[in-house]
Amino acid sequence: MKLNIDNTFINELPADKELSVFPRQVSDACFSFVNPRVPSEPKVLHYSSEMAAAIGLSEEEAESEDFTKIFSGTEVYQDTKPYAMCYGGHQFGNWAGQLGDGRAINLFEVVENNKRWALQLKGSGLTPYSRTADGLAVLRSSVREHLCSEAMFHLGVPTTRSLSLALTGDQVLRDVQYNGNPAYEKGAVVCRLAPSFIRFGNFQILTARQDRKNLRLLMNYTIRHFFPGITENTKEGYIQFFKKVSKDTLKMVMDWQRVGFVHGVMNTDNMSILGLTIDFGPYGWLEGYDRNWTPNTTDSQHRRYRFGQQPNVALWNLAQLGSALNLIIDDVPALENILNEYQDSFTLAYQKMMRDKLGFTSEEETDELLFQELEKTLHLTETDMTIFYRNLANLKKDETLADNSTALDFIKEAFYSPEELKDETLQGWLNWLKSYQARLLKEDTSDAARKAKMNAVNPKYVLRNYMSQLAIDAADNGDYSLISELHELLKKPYDNQPENEKWFAKRPEWARNKVGCSMLSCSS
Repeated sequence: MKLNIDNTFINELPADKELSVFPRQVSDACFSFVNPRVPSEPKVLHYSSEMAAAIGLSEEEAESEDFTKIFSGTEVYQDTKPYAMCYGGHQFGNWAGQLGDGRAINLFEVVENNKRWALQLKGSGLTPYSRTADGLAVLRSSVREHLCSEAMFHLGVPTTRSLSLALTGDQVLRDVQYNGNPAYEKGAVVCRLAPSFIRFGNFQILTARQDRKNLRLLMNYTIRHFFPGITENTKEGYIQFFKKVSKDTLKMVMDWQRVGFVHGVMNTDNMSILGLTIDFGPYGWLEGYDRNWTPNTTDSQHRRYRFGQQPNVALWNLAQLGSALNLIIDDVPALENILNEYQDSFTLAYQKMMRDKLGFTSEEETDELLFQELEKTLHLTETDMTIFYRNLANLKKDETLADNSTALDFIKEAFYSPEELKDETLQGWLNWLKSYQARLLKEDTSDAARKAKMNAVNPKYVLRNYMSQLAIDAADNGDYSLISELHELLKKPYDNQPENEKWFAKRPEWARNKVGCSMLSCSS
């Protein structure tokens, strides 16, 4: 198994001088060398042939013993030095100090077809940044990350990717609900990939320590390798860098809103400097449309990271990054202008997103009111976001709608309690649909063309939590077929896939409050 290794991060940035692995504060460094924990009985359960090819591996190599050894942490690839990154961050709005790769170990960087990939094992053991934890991961969280990474990519959402999912053969103690009932679970590791895993927090920790030298080194490194066209080591270049990070972050979050994805833990240490979705913990897709929903049990009281708040949280996080970068930029007004631009751009991006989701090709002054009314209408009764938008495309703009619930038959399967479609609720829906039809009559496009446009941005299949849980439960019993089935399904989320129609369905009632299917803890 031959890979084209090109390790820039460890070759160009300062390393921790202490080589022993024990939890500690790491200063004057961007990373610490550390080898993965050797698993007792590694077994690859699933791998992405697409990502194997992306790093230059054939199917035969991906199914080899060498592949299992390298991507389970059993062996270190020749002439490489695994490492864990040092970073800090704001968690739930509060500065948490040093955090770092507590259960992730970076293996190496590969360059293939002029594209750089950093490969990282998640759940591979202790690092200097593990604090009081064990650095390990369990099967359920690993299945969720492996499937979601790839699902997001095929939805068109900027994201980290996943190469492989492996069992370690070890048992890991976890308290799923943080309620004092720990139990042993199957250990697992995921090998995830990204051009870089640098986060907002990598810069923040250096500023917190007033480490101007290494902050400048890190900024220059990041610009040099990942921001072509921007000049490193100049004030103007640093400002352009922050502006690009802001734009990329907004693009990512608007894609989350478009498909109904809720990250769940938008701490600054979970924000990629490349605008990628990173760290799939207690994430979820909206089932019933609810701007206030969060999948994170830790956030259940204040709901800081709820669906409707994600764009604002991203802006807050960018402000923290800007504050960190200003240590060497020293131009608050320039950074504030970029943050103001984010707010203006968000308004335009939201309007464009909604026009796309509703199939509009033109702009009307009344659109904003129509969007606001839809928001209110979706909250009248529990309405599945994915099914609603997908089936809304079936409405004919010139058909006459009845003044009763039969007018809603084409979207009826999106309602969790269709018996509620009466009185004010029914009238609210009828009023909005008639306003929507009136707006469609101002469009030149045909119903067929509009449907195609809507179906290109409104997915039919998303990775609902109950689907992940079914795959986890089966895998826990030694059946890994559902992992493969969902992995294939989610490669074409916008296609009809008649053979997979069973997955185009509301969350089953049994999953409403089941652990793993509704809200999840950060250890999930």
